[in-house]
Amino acid sequence: MTESDGAEFAARYGPWAVIAGASEGIGAALADELGALGLNVVLIARNGALLEEVASGVRDRHGVRTQVVVQDLTAADASTRIAAATADLEVGLLVYNAGASDRTTPFLRNELEYSLHQVALDCIGPLALTHHFGPAMCDRGRGGIVIVASLACLAGSATLAVYSAVKAFQHTFAEGLWAELRPHGVDVCCTPLGMTYTPALARMGVEYDPQTQMRSEDVAAEIIANVGSGPTFVVGENNRAVAQQVWTIDRRTLVEMMSAASTEFAESRDR
Repeated sequence: MTESDGAEFAARYGPWAVIAGASEGIGAALADELGALGLNVVLIARNGALLEEVASGVRDRHGVRTQVVVQDLTAADASTRIAAATADLEVGLLVYNAGASDRTTPFLRNELEYSLHQVALDCIGPLALTHHFGPAMCDRGRGGIVIVASLACLAGSATLAVYSAVKAFQHTFAEGLWAELRPHGVDVCCTPLGMTYTPALARMGVEYDPQTQMRSEDVAAEIIANVGSGPTFVVGENNRAVAQQVWTIDRRTLVEMMSAASTEFAESRDR
């Protein structure tokens, strides 16, 4: 973005942005992108030490204000606590980036609590925070809400049954919000991602492959450049091509294809 584009962005989506899931990877890169555009940032995640490190870097590089909220987004009172922590801030942008998958395991082999945790993180979390921050944006007639999803939303998939389901919720929820909030001047965009090389992926034992994976920094830049490109903007040129092709396939074939790919990935990790 040019300097004038950055000023326009800050005027539309500032002065504060809230990033849920900001301790590393894409979330940290999003904080840096927004700081470079002159927005102050609220960083939310469970790991306070990592959040402070991200916040310090954004402040030092861009001279903006930062606020850290150490919060488990699956807690029943998460939205209440976040609302209290940000009560004196004018939040013009909400980016819900939490909810990466750390398992590729058949549903019945997972503990029920693990699956319910995914529902809380990926469904209840963005719903509750949107319900809190959305009204003020509508009243001001400007703002943005971004829900960072996954191409797993395209269809159900073996070994990712709950993950693909909650990402489908995010996709459909964001599209409905886009239709509702657009007349009030609030942009809503779901940004499904393909495989992105993050610390979470590295912890799963996956090595970086430039042919199939994007970098967190490139993903973050593309998301921020397309806040107004809703209701859905698939991140990555190759991912957009894949999504366009997939959306023309009948559902049974699509589920079989997605399941084969996820099963192969799970088996490769076990070798």
